[in-house]
Amino acid sequence: MKKQPTLKTDRLLLRPFTMADAPEVQRLAGDKEIASTTLNIPHPYKDGDAQNWIGTHEGKFRMGEMVTFAIVLPVENILIGAISLNISKTNESAEMGYWIGKPYWNNGYCTEAARRLIKYGFEELDLNRIFARHLTRNPSSGKVMEKGGMIFEGCLRQDAKKWDRFEDINVYSILKSEFKGKS
Repeated sequence: MKKQPTLKTDRLLLRPFTMADAPEVQRLAGDKEIASTTLNIPHPYKDGDAQNWIGTHEGKFRMGEMVTFAIVLPVENILIGAISLNISKTNESAEMGYWIGKPYWNNGYCTEAARRLIKYGFEELDLNRIFARHLTRNPSSGKVMEKGGMIFEGCLRQDAKKWDRFEDINVYSILKSEFKGKS
């Protein structure tokens, strides 16, 4: 059975989550501002939510459906966020999703993690396309996608409902052929 790898960047370690990460996941992801700017993080973030979420990772990885990494500052061993690829084997594509804890915003960590995950997706998972979406009211997320090499595809008007409000969603993507030209 293939184990999920650990990936490295200049400043970060992308590693599998462990149950020991659950309290910090709950603290960071439980911030209302984090939940507000993501599609899938609940608020309030209840006791047990982090354990339940972490508990799904290994099985989804083994099935080839998803890979989720903890984003860690390695020197201090501090968990700062998460990044994942939700994989469609049929389409040889994946949707990238991520969040960074508020204390770690504006340091380029998410861009660095996204670039490394895109490389992993194309070189190790042999994907053809990686895409990502963000709420239009969260332009910082779009900047991460652009800096990761993704191209803006368009706006899906009122495509999602977050907290009883319809939200416009911007979509970005990068193709394997485009990535090879940039690497």
